[in-house]
Amino acid sequence: MKTKLTFLASFLFPFVALAQEKGLDEKVNDAFMPFASWWEGFVLTSVPVGAYNIPIVLILLICGATFFTIYFKFPSISQFPLAINTVRGKYDELDHHGVEKTALNVADGDLPGTIKDESKEGEVTHFQALATAVSGTVGLGNIAGVAVAIALGGAGATFWMIVCGLIGMSTKFVECTLGVKYRDVDENGTVYGGPMYYLSRGLDQMGFKVLGKILGVVFAILCVGASFGGGNAFQSNQAAVQLTTMFDLQGGATGVIIGVILAILVGIVIIGGIKKIASVTEKIVPFMAGTYVLASLVIIFSNIQYVGAAFSMIFEGAFTPAAGIGGVVGVIIVGFQRAAFSNEAGAGSAAIAHSAVKTKYPASEGVVALLEPFIDTVVICTMTALVIIFFNMDTGAFEYGNAVGSTVMLNDTGAYIGGVDLTSMAYDSVIPGFRYVLTLAIILFAFSTMISWSYYGLQSWKYLFGRGKTADTVYKILFLLFVVIGAAATLDAVIKFSDAMILALVFPNMIGLLFLFPKVKQELKKYMTDIKTSKQAS
Repeated sequence: MKTKLTFLASFLFPFVALAQEKGLDEKVNDAFMPFASWWEGFVLTSVPVGAYNIPIVLILLICGATFFTIYFKFPSISQFPLAINTVRGKYDELDHHGVEKTALNVADGDLPGTIKDESKEGEVTHFQALATAVSGTVGLGNIAGVAVAIALGGAGATFWMIVCGLIGMSTKFVECTLGVKYRDVDENGTVYGGPMYYLSRGLDQMGFKVLGKILGVVFAILCVGASFGGGNAFQSNQAAVQLTTMFDLQGGATGVIIGVILAILVGIVIIGGIKKIASVTEKIVPFMAGTYVLASLVIIFSNIQYVGAAFSMIFEGAFTPAAGIGGVVGVIIVGFQRAAFSNEAGAGSAAIAHSAVKTKYPASEGVVALLEPFIDTVVICTMTALVIIFFNMDTGAFEYGNAVGSTVMLNDTGAYIGGVDLTSMAYDSVIPGFRYVLTLAIILFAFSTMISWSYYGLQSWKYLFGRGKTADTVYKILFLLFVVIGAAATLDAVIKFSDAMILALVFPNMIGLLFLFPKVKQELKKYMTDIKTSKQAS
C-alpha cells in the first residue's frame, strides 16, 4: 500500500508545481468547457411536446419510474416497513439458515452438513451497503443542486423533486434487486455486480444476448464517465468553492492546489477497496447527514410560522410558476433533472454498491435500497429547499428564475452566485457561523461521494478492461486526476458534464429494467414467502 501511495503522490505532485503559474484554473476550465457543453447538448436531446422541448432521457426516466411504482403497488409505501426491518437486521436469520428454524447443532453460525451458506457471498452488511450507496447520493447535489433547482425553477421545483424521489424509490428497488441477483463472485469472494452484469446476463437468459452485451458495455463506459463527473468533479468543485470563499483564498491556481490535496486523501481510501470504503462511509454518512439534518430542523422550527406559506409557494409554484421561470413543464424539467442527479434512481449506480451485500435474497437488498431516494430527496433535499425559501422570504435576496446558467443574481449586490454559496448564505442567516460547520459537512459530503463513486467507476472499468492490478491502477490515477480538474473548473462547466453523464446512464439501464422487472417480482415473492414461513415457524 505504501508503494501505491508513493506512486499516486508522485503522479499528482507535479500539479502543485504547475499551480504556481497564475491562471492555471482558467486554463483547465477553458479546455474542459467545450466538451462539457457538447456532451450536455447530446445527452439532453429533446423532443417537442406542445410548446416545450422535453429531454428524451427525462421522459424515459419518468415513464419507467411511474410504471414500476404502479406495477409493484407503490413499494415506497407498501414495502417501507419491510425496508426498515431488513436494514436493522430483523431478518438476518433467514440469510444464515433459510426458513428452517433450529437451535440445535449450530457451529459458527452455520448448520453442519448443509449446502454452502449463500449469504456469505458478499462483502458488506445491509447497513454498510446502504451507507455506501447513500454516501454516493447524499452529497453536494443536496446542498448545491437544490439551490440551483430553486434558482432556476422557483419554489415549485421542490414539489417535482419530491415526486421524483417518491417514484424513484420504485426504480431503485428494481435495479438493486437485479444487482444482487445477477452479481458475479470470484474464487476469492470478491463481488462484481451492477447494471453491466444484469444487463448482459439477464438479457442473455431471455434470449437477447447481443442486446444485453451492447447495453452492458455502453453502461460501463458511461458509468466510468459519470464517476469522473457527477461522482467526482462536481464534488471536488463545490468543496473547492466553499473553501475558497470561506478562507478568502486568492490566486489563479487555488482550485488546483485544493484538488491535489483532496485527491491524495481520496487516494488513501480507495486503494483499500469496497470493504475500506464501506468502513469509512458507515461512519461518515450518519455523522454528516445527522449534522446537516439537525441544522435544517433548527432553522425550520425557528421559522415554523412560515412553514405553511413555504409549502403553499412550493405547491402553487409547481402548477402556476412565476413568469420567466419557463412554465409548468419547465419547472418539472428542472425539478426532475436535479432530483435525478441527486438520488440517481434509474441511473443504476447504486446497484453496484448493493451488489456487494451479504445476502441470498436479492429482494432483501432491493427493499433496503428504496430507502435511498427517500432519505436523499424526500427528506434532505426538501429540508434544504425549505431553508432557502425561508431565507428568500425573509431577505428577498434573489428573484426566482433570474438566473444565468446555474447561478442566480443577488438583488443587493448584483453579483451572481449559485450552488453551495447560496445554500451557505441561507443557513448562516439563521445560525451565524454555521458556514464553518457547513464547510466541514460539504468536504465530508464530497469526500464520501467521491470514494463511493470511485468504486462504481472501478467496477465498470474492470468489466471493460479486466480485473488485473494494472487496470485497477490506471483507473484510480484517472479518477484522482478528475478530482483536480473538478476543483479547478467552474461550476457551470462541471455541472453540465456531471448532469449529462449521470443522466446518460438512464438510457441503457432503464431499457434493461423494462425487460427484467418480472424477475424482481419473483424475487420479492420468494423473500416475502420465506419471511412469512419463518414467522409461522417461530
